[in-house]
Amino acid sequence: MMELYQRRLKVREKVEEALKSIRPGLQADGGDVELVEVTDEGVVKVRLTGACGGCPMSQLTLKQGIERRLKASIPEVKSVESVPLQR
Repeated sequence: MMELYQRRLKVREKVEEALKSIRPGLQADGGDVELVEVTDEGVVKVRLTGACGGCPMSQLTLKQGIERRLKASIPEVKSVESVPLQR
């Protein structure tokens, strides 16, 4: 049980680090990305905020930008999904 927790924490830390390198590009356009969850199956759930939250290109940004970069640098990541903004 502890090993699973440590592995999950390690992957989450890697994802947070990778998102730090992605954020400046999003922030330059008035948006941002928030890490919500990393599942045991390797699904990274993020929330696009600011201008990215309502942008019609957000799915392209998510899949071609964020997902592609995370999968390339973190083998444990299988996919990236967007979580809706909380209102």
